[in-house]
Amino acid sequence: MNKPLTISVIAPIYGVESYIVAFAESLLSQSYPHIEFIFVNDGTKDRSIELLETLIAEKYEHLRPQIKIIHKANGGLPAARRTGLDHVTGDYVYHADSDDWIEEGAIEKIAHRIEETNADIVYFNFYKEYPTRTKPKRDRCYARDAQRDYVRNMYNHCSYASVWNKCVRRSLYLEHDIYTPRYGYAEDCYLMTQLVGYSHSIAHLDDYLYHYRKGNPNALTGQQRRKRKREYALNFIDLYEKYRDVPEEKNPVACIFDDILMQAGWYSIFYRLDLFKEYPWLAKAVRGAKIRGGGSDVPIIAQLITKMWVLFK
Repeated sequence: MNKPLTISVIAPIYGVESYIVAFAESLLSQSYPHIEFIFVNDGTKDRSIELLETLIAEKYEHLRPQIKIIHKANGGLPAARRTGLDHVTGDYVYHADSDDWIEEGAIEKIAHRIEETNADIVYFNFYKEYPTRTKPKRDRCYARDAQRDYVRNMYNHCSYASVWNKCVRRSLYLEHDIYTPRYGYAEDCYLMTQLVGYSHSIAHLDDYLYHYRKGNPNALTGQQRRKRKREYALNFIDLYEKYRDVPEEKNPVACIFDDILMQAGWYSIFYRLDLFKEYPWLAKAVRGAKIRGGGSDVPIIAQLITKMWVLFK
């Protein structure tokens, strides 16, 4: 008799006491029976864990054997996800954020799609929840072996790089060195470009299964935007440095090297990040990078300006 497919759900918890009950309800009430629930307490200072424990005791005590609550000192979202991974035992891993919520029956639909396709990664659509409206977001449908297209489009914001709209075969984590980013911004893209790049097959589930809670889209100040651009560039310069000596046929992110270099160069110029001083090798690397059209996040005119600028470095 075949062993049932198990899915481990990892949910970091920090400062979400206003949302944790609704999130945990949506997760613990899933119809699929073979779920491992891993809640990672990232040193939260509010009542999130207390509220979670009360909910489990009052309504979901029968699921206690499937639930793990891991406690750790606060270290940020990437470290919390990594801690969760150290405790999973399921066949597939799914990351969710504890201020969002999951559609009824979502995990069962994901499991059925995995069984239909045997794909390493199943990805799906979601809803973006603003304070006054809901906006459905449908991801592109890629061929089973179109991992490189997916990686490039995730990096260049043409597809969704979120961890919470993808369910990943656990062996991808076990068989490869999947690096964790230094900074929290774009940590999901950093992680998912590696996993998709290493995968042997991907499959789209054309269903809206997740509700991503979004605040005011106009709330970022110029200083915050500059900080985010810097963290984005630094994370992916770090990823480039980790993989630049790996042969292309074994390299999960080689297809975005030119994009990483061009973006780092352009961000350094446009946002005055001074990355060329911080990374003395960057100017030479940008000089050798190809100008890429077809969905690059940096417009061709900006790539040309960047190329001209580094000629004088």
